[in-house]
Amino acid sequence: MSARLAVLSAIPTLFRDDGEFDLDGNRALHKFVAGIVDGLFVAGTTGEFPALDDSERLSLVELALGVAGPDRVVAHVGAADARRAARLARAAVALGATRIAAVTPFYLPARPDELTAHYARIRDAAPGPELYAYIFPERTGVRVPPALFAEVASSAGLAGAKVSGSASADLAGYVAAAPGLRIFTGDDSEPAAAQRAGAAGLISGRSSAYPEVYAALADALGRGDDAAARRGQQAVDRIVATGQSIGRLKLALRLRGLGGETARMTVDPPPAEAAAAIAAEVAALQAG
Repeated sequence: MSARLAVLSAIPTLFRDDGEFDLDGNRALHKFVAGIVDGLFVAGTTGEFPALDDSERLSLVELALGVAGPDRVVAHVGAADARRAARLARAAVALGATRIAAVTPFYLPARPDELTAHYARIRDAAPGPELYAYIFPERTGVRVPPALFAEVASSAGLAGAKVSGSASADLAGYVAAAPGLRIFTGDDSEPAAAQRAGAAGLISGRSSAYPEVYAALADALGRGDDAAARRGQQAVDRIVATGQSIGRLKLALRLRGLGGETARMTVDPPPAEAAAAIAAEVAALQAG
């Protein structure tokens, strides 16, 4: 039997048809997902954080804390500049957050010393909670190889990292470079591979729309049930085959009665074939 891989859902942010923040819809989504998986990652990339006001981001943090409790919430406070990230970190902690994450600086390049200073400023602003780096080079333009992450983590007192995009391909390298820290992967396509690499868990966008599938697979892997794990991976393979975008997740959630498809950012709405496949997966899940 292996240690169970934690599943944290990277939650989409729900908006009303007019594009305004849907407080009740987000509350219902948080309750649904938190009742199935191990935790929530709020106001991240899947949550369209660049398009959210600070007050909206903090509303999401407050909702998640109220639904799931501080031990099961990672509040994303990242911003392009350390000043804003530090301000959000202080505010999240004031709401009760004990686990926060911050994406690397983005838009402009960052030298290694600037990267360290960025996280040190966030740590100084919020010395109490666990602080995780969020490494996603395709979105930020900032690459943080494992050795550099280990240096930054040591200097800034990081608890670990979420690695996404191309960084997740070297998941084992991050685990090896920073022993004792908790490394989460944003690649939710093959949980067993993440477990073998030594990841603490997944921070998974798809699990927000299909939480039962990911929770069941994590359970099967944890208890060493190979047959159940194979069935779970087959279900994940079908979900992965529908494609990955915020638009696809929001369609699945709408079909499940959990919000509409409105987005603020330019997301990829699913074409007809993908939409039909998503509808089939949702129907099968609800029937089962």
